[in-house]
This record gives sequence, structure tokens and C-alpha cells, in this order.
Amino acid sequence: MAEKKFVFIITHSYDNPDKVAGALQLATNMRAFDVELDFFLMDKGALLAKKGFAETLIWQAKDEFSPVASLIKTLIEDFNVKFYICASCVKHYELDKAELIPNSEIKPGSFLGQMLLERQGLTF
Repeated sequence: MAEKKFVFIITHSYDNPDKVAGALQLATNMRAFDVELDFFLMDKGALLAKKGFAETLIWQAKDEFSPVASLIKTLIEDFNVKFYICASCVKHYELDKAELIPNSEIKPGSFLGQMLLERQGLTF
């Protein structure tokens, strides 16, 4: 069987942190099985690329998922996952004036289209 590759498209952040946490938890679990995956952050999800932003998502009342910031840290430091940021979202969310998380890179929407020709997309 051919190896599967995925791109997680994250479109939420502060507006639906439980969805973000669920996506990050799923990606962490999949990556532990050596599945190749990366992220494409767009719309409000682009804010996750701003250094320190994930630490503000302290929504959890129950221990259903690990904290968003911890999951991002694990994905970057332990699994070397890349976080691509939608170029169209950068100015809108003033990411051009912010320090970005490690392993992040600004890419146009056409890059996502190219990734989707080679990978399965999962949108959250």
C-alpha cells in the first residue's frame, strides 16, 4: 500500500478552539505512526502561527484534549511538522508585524492547491 500523506487545513482559532485542539490531537496521534503531514493555516486559523497566540487559547474546562499550545509544540519539536500560512491572511491578521512560530512559512493559496494534488486534505 502506498504511504498516505495529509495536509490539515485549519480555518479556526479563538472562534472554535475545541475544533483546533481536536485536529492537532489527531495529527499528533497520526504523526506518532510516521504518517507524513503538514498544516495549512488560513482564515482565523492563520493566527495560530503568531508566536504566543496558542497560549491564549485556555478554553478548556475539561481534559478532553491536550492544550493547543502543547500540541503545536509537540508537532514542531518532536515531529518537525510544518505550518504553512496563507499569504492572503498575513496582512489581514497583521502577521507581517508579528514573530511567527518555528517551522512556519508563508505560502500562497496555489501552494495549498498543489499540496492537495499530492495529499489528502482534512479541513477543520
